[in-house]
Amino acid sequence: MTGEKLLERAASLVAKRRNSYGDPAVLMASIAARWSLTLGRKVTPAQVALCLIDLKLARLAHDPGHLDSTIDLAGYAAVLREVAR
Repeated sequence: MTGEKLLERAASLVAKRRNSYGDPAVLMASIAARWSLTLGRKVTPAQVALCLIDLKLARLAHDPGHLDSTIDLAGYAAVLREVAR
């Protein structure tokens, strides 16, 4: 798969998730609020996206060829761009 095709699949996945779960910025803010309660410290939506990116990187360290994780990584990078504005 070319890089361009991977990014197209990631964009498609982000669009599908937007339809299923709503605006990514709102979802990341909701997750940040929950994690803030769990951890007892403020967590930002950008930190949520970064942690999800880190999760995918950890999985890719185990299996660098796992396509779904690479696509998810690109998708979370796009979400990070939206929440870090």
